[in-house]
Amino acid sequence: MSRPRSERLPFAKVFSHLGVMVAVSAVLGVVVAGLAIPFAAVLGVATDNVADSMDQLPQDLEADALPQKTRIVDAKGETIATIFDENRVNVSLDQVSRTMVEAIVAIEDYRFYEHGALDLKGTLRALLTNSASSSTVQGGSSITQQLVKLTLLSQADTPEEKKAAVDRTYARKLRELRYAIALEQRYNKDWILERYLNTAYFGDGAHGIQAAARHYFNVNARKLNLNQSAILAGLVQNPTKFDPTNSPDRTKVRRDIVLDRMAQLNVITRKQAEKTKERGLALKVRKTRNGCVYSRAPFFCDYVLNYLMRDRSLGKTAEERDRLLKSGGLTIRTTIDLRFQDAADKSVRAHVYKENNAIGALAMVQPRTGEVKAIAQSRPMGRRKNAGESYLNYVVPSQYGDSNGFQAGSTFKVFVLATAIKQGIPLSETISSPPQVFLNQGDFEVCDGQNYPSSQIWDPENSTDSGTFNLYTGTRLSVNTFFAQLEQRTGLCEPYELAKSMGIQLTDPDRELVPTFTLGVADVSPLEMAEAYATFAGRGLHCDARPVTAIVDANQNVLKKYPARCTQVMPSSVADAVNDVLRGLLEPGGFGYGANIQTVQPAAGKTGTIQENRAVWFVGYTPNLATASMIAGANKEGQPITLNGQTIGPSYVSAAFGSTLAGPMWGDAMKEIEQWLDDEDFVPPNSTDVLGVLTGIPDVGGMSVDDATRELEDLGFSVTLGGRRPSGYPRDTVAYSEPGAGAELASGDTVVIYTSTGKPPKGRRGDR
Repeated sequence: MSRPRSERLPFAKVFSHLGVMVAVSAVLGVVVAGLAIPFAAVLGVATDNVADSMDQLPQDLEADALPQKTRIVDAKGETIATIFDENRVNVSLDQVSRTMVEAIVAIEDYRFYEHGALDLKGTLRALLTNSASSSTVQGGSSITQQLVKLTLLSQADTPEEKKAAVDRTYARKLRELRYAIALEQRYNKDWILERYLNTAYFGDGAHGIQAAARHYFNVNARKLNLNQSAILAGLVQNPTKFDPTNSPDRTKVRRDIVLDRMAQLNVITRKQAEKTKERGLALKVRKTRNGCVYSRAPFFCDYVLNYLMRDRSLGKTAEERDRLLKSGGLTIRTTIDLRFQDAADKSVRAHVYKENNAIGALAMVQPRTGEVKAIAQSRPMGRRKNAGESYLNYVVPSQYGDSNGFQAGSTFKVFVLATAIKQGIPLSETISSPPQVFLNQGDFEVCDGQNYPSSQIWDPENSTDSGTFNLYTGTRLSVNTFFAQLEQRTGLCEPYELAKSMGIQLTDPDRELVPTFTLGVADVSPLEMAEAYATFAGRGLHCDARPVTAIVDANQNVLKKYPARCTQVMPSSVADAVNDVLRGLLEPGGFGYGANIQTVQPAAGKTGTIQENRAVWFVGYTPNLATASMIAGANKEGQPITLNGQTIGPSYVSAAFGSTLAGPMWGDAMKEIEQWLDDEDFVPPNSTDVLGVLTGIPDVGGMSVDDATRELEDLGFSVTLGGRRPSGYPRDTVAYSEPGAGAELASGDTVVIYTSTGKPPKGRRGDR
C-alpha cells in the first residue's frame, strides 16, 4: 500500500538527509559506486573532497577523568560533607544491574554490540521514522556517538567549545563520527557503555548512573529493578523534559515507551512490561547536599577545604586545587571526632545564642599529634546576618576563616611563665606585686640584646589580688603587676619567640613585641590557643594543628598523607612545671574550681579577659586534649564590642570574666568528652631540673622515722630531726612534721620531723 501524500517525505527533508548520508558513506568507506557517488552527485559534491575533509579531522579523542564528587570523612570514615561540581560517582559496568544495561541499550542503541561506530541501519530507520512523524521519535546516534558528544561537552572549557559541542551542523556530526570511530578502535564495547553510563546526565543534578540511582531511588546502581531501570533509561534523551521530580506524568509515558521497546526486542516479556506499566514511579528522592553549609560540622569542613587550598602540592594554581577538590572524586580523611564535635556544639549553643551580639567558640586539639578534634561556634553558617548566621569562621586563624581573631588577655601569661622557668627562675621566687606598678618600658629587653625603644612609663594595674606572690600563686591569681615585673626579668624576645614556636601566628612585631605582650594584646584564634596549650599537655612537644590525615583518590590510592609535624620546643621538665602551676586553677582555691568547671580527670588551665571586657577566655587541657574556649563581643558585622551589659545566652552579663563566662562553656564540653579520654595524669615536675618546685607535704604521722625520711626525700625535701614531742602515736614513730601535712615547699627546702614520746600531751587525748 502506498503512503498517503500527507505522510510522504517533503523534498527538503529528503535533500537534507541525503547530505548526512554523504558523510556517512565517506567515513565508513562504503563502496563509492554503490552509495557515496550517487549521494554526492545529487548534492553536487565531489567524493574526494568529502574524504579529504574527513582526513583533516582529529583522529583520537582523549577521554579525561570524569568529574566526581569528593567526600570529607571523619576519623572513623563517616561522611561529614560532600562537595562537587557534578554529582557523580563512577562505577564499573559489573556494578550496574543487568536490567539497567538492557534498558539503556534497548532504547538508545539496540544493535550496540553488533555495529561499529555508526549504526547505518539505525540511522536510516531513525531518519525515516522521525521524518514521517515530523518529530524526534527515535535517536539516530549510536551510544558511541552520544558518548563523544557528552565527552566534548564535558571537556569544553570555553563558551565557544560548549557551543561547538552541540551545534546542529554536519561538521559537528562528522567530527563526532570520526571520534566515535577512534573510540571503537581503541576501546571495547563494555568500556564504551560503562563510560557512557557514568557520563550521561540523568536530570535534577544527577550525573552518571550511580548518582542517579541513589538520588531517585536511594539504591546503588547494581540494585536497580525493571521499573527503576526503565525510568532512568528514558531520562537520557531529555533529562529536563522527563525529570520525574518535575514532570512525573511525562516520566511515566517515557518509561512505558522503554518497557514496550524492551518487550518488542524480547529483552523482557510482554507480561512483565504490562505489569510494570501498572506501577507508579515509586520514587524515593534523596537530595545530595553539596558543600559545607549542609555538613554536620560546617566550620570544620570549611577549615579543611581552606587548609587544602593552601597546599600547593595539590595544584600549582588555586584554580587547579579547587578543580581537584571539587571534581577529583577524592576521599578526604580528617581528624574530627564527631562525639567531641557534638559536645562542643551543644555547649557553645547553650552558652551563647546565635542572635547574641557575641561569638562563642571552642577549638579542640590533641597533644602530641596536632589533630584537630572539633571546632564549634555559636553563629551558624549562612548568609542571613539578622538571623545570626555568618560565613566567617571565628575559630581558626585568619588565612583559613577570614576572621582577624581577638585579643587573648591573660592566657598569654603562660609564655612568660614558661620562659621564666626555662631561664632558671625558681617557682618559689617571690615578687612584691602592689595594686599598680610604674615600669620604664626602656628597661624591657627585646631581641638581639637591645632594649625596647621607648622610655615611656607603663603602669599596669591588678584586677585581682595584690601582695607578694611566687610563680604558683602569681599565675593562679593572674596578677598583672606580678607578670609585668616577671616579664621585665625574662625580657620580651624569648616569650615572644616561644609563643610563635607553639603555634601563635605573630606577624607584626611592632604591635606585638611590646611590654604589654604578657597581657595578651595580640589578636589570635581559639585554634591557635588550643594548639599552643596542647604543647604544655604534650610535655613541650609542639605539633602543628592539622585537620587532615590523608587524601585518597577515586581509585582508593593514597594521593597524599598528612603526618604529624612535631618539634620539641621546650624541655619536658619546663612543660611539667607549667602544668603543675596551671592545674592549680582547677583545684581548690583556683578560679576554675570556684566556678565549678573542674573535670574528674586531672586538668589545668588559664583564664583571660581583655580590655573593656570585649573578650573572655578559658584555655584548659587534660594530658590528652587541649580546648580553648572564647566568648567575644561582636555585632552582626563582626565588629568587636564589650560583653558588659549584654545578654549572653540565657543570662544578663554585668561584667564578663574568663572563669565565669568562658570557663563554664569549656567545662560543659569537657565534662561530656572526658568519658572518651584515656585516664592519664600530668608528670610531676622534677626538682632536679626545675628550681623551686612546690610540693605538698604528706602526712607522715605514725610512720617510722626511716620510712618518713625516705618519703620526704623522694619528694625532694631535706629532712632533719627535731627531737621528741608528746603524741598519741607509738614511741619512736613520727609525731608530726614542721611544716605540717598539706603545706607546700620548694624542692630542697627542709622539713623537720619530730618523734613521738608515746604519750599524748597533758590534758589532751591523742588523735590520729
